[in-house]
Amino acid sequence: MNLLKNMDNCSAKVGIIGLGYVGLPLVIRFCEEGFNVLGFDIDAEKVNRISKGDSYIKHIPSKIIKAFLTKKIFSATTNMSRLKEMDVIIICVPTPLTDKREPDMQYVENTAKEISKYLRKGQLISLESTTYPGTTEELLLPLFQKKGLMVGRDFFLVFSPEREDPGRKNFTTKTTPKVVGGVTPNCLKVGEALYSKVVDSVVKVSSPRVAEMTKLLENIYRSINIALVNELKMLCDRMRIDIWEVIEAAKSKPFGFEAFYPGPGLGGHCIPVDPFYLTWKAREYDFSTRFIELAGEINTYMPYYVVEKAGSILNKTKKSLNGSKILILGVAYKKDVDDQRESPSLKIIQLLREEGAIVNYSDPHVPVCAGHRHYPDINMKSVELSEETLKNSDMVLLVTDHTSYDYASIEKHAKCILDTRDAFRKKKINSKKVFKA
Repeated sequence: MNLLKNMDNCSAKVGIIGLGYVGLPLVIRFCEEGFNVLGFDIDAEKVNRISKGDSYIKHIPSKIIKAFLTKKIFSATTNMSRLKEMDVIIICVPTPLTDKREPDMQYVENTAKEISKYLRKGQLISLESTTYPGTTEELLLPLFQKKGLMVGRDFFLVFSPEREDPGRKNFTTKTTPKVVGGVTPNCLKVGEALYSKVVDSVVKVSSPRVAEMTKLLENIYRSINIALVNELKMLCDRMRIDIWEVIEAAKSKPFGFEAFYPGPGLGGHCIPVDPFYLTWKAREYDFSTRFIELAGEINTYMPYYVVEKAGSILNKTKKSLNGSKILILGVAYKKDVDDQRESPSLKIIQLLREEGAIVNYSDPHVPVCAGHRHYPDINMKSVELSEETLKNSDMVLLVTDHTSYDYASIEKHAKCILDTRDAFRKKKINSKKVFKA
């Protein structure tokens, strides 16, 4: 097969659709191995920036992109007709939820329709976007088969879930094992051949449905365990027990326990979203995913809990949320990244404003906080984390514990601090100004 031969000698042309937090690292990994890569995106501004060698993702240096552009092994386009030139097409588009927490498949569907227009013999299509079990075979396959091509012979179709974790240092795209499920044995063979060129370990499974469910299990496992410690945090607060001290003590057991940590709510592109894809699909089988739904309820409540806690603390100083100046520290969903997707900070800002609070934020990684799908009214710029800013705030609310924050200075100048990440204790800062949520 020419496709296998071209993959083996890295001459296969690779098209990656979606140049975001999943697609762009994948572009880099293929380019590092010497593949010619064409990136596709419907966002013309994003394509223009990439074409100039300008990275819009903090942990991906612009110099890396510029180097591949200079070597002429990478370029970006909005022209989907160029899909016909590709030997490999990898789909890395968003799979968000609707306002009713149902799968929003418009990006996958529209991408599949574009691919079907230009599908030809000898192409491999891999879906990496997280989705419900059955998507590859129920949504993509019928569209592609309308061309009169036979899967496993004329073209090849696999599902291989992304496992990107922005900011993580100990695992990279290369060193993170890659799960692959093919529609047919030949599809699996071709999919394994592709990914074995760019990752250290390929984990083959029997079908795309297994691969799709694998990704959901990974994130549901985390969602449920985070919900558990979030619930225990609220109970411990009433019982005047420090949940973080409890977790650290439990961690001393060398078996049978893995530490999960409470927080102000779930964030990121996976854990707040992915479990509900399975909940939605389960209804088709008259099955209620009670653990997932309960975990969702608890995790969704956490921003409300944080705001209630803020109001309670201010009340003790004879202040109300209404009219109080609240400084949010961190609007990225996790420390040391610029990724704001599903950040709990956004919900907290919205809730504080609804209570009449005057809200500002400071985040060294996010200079502008705006343009969010579910929070169109949030249009803010990061303020300088100065002595004056701290002193003029009635409360400093730490939502994201960035490493670059000067915690000692914050404690020194702030009137009141609500810490949702246990960051000050970890810095060995014990102060009556610091409250936990």
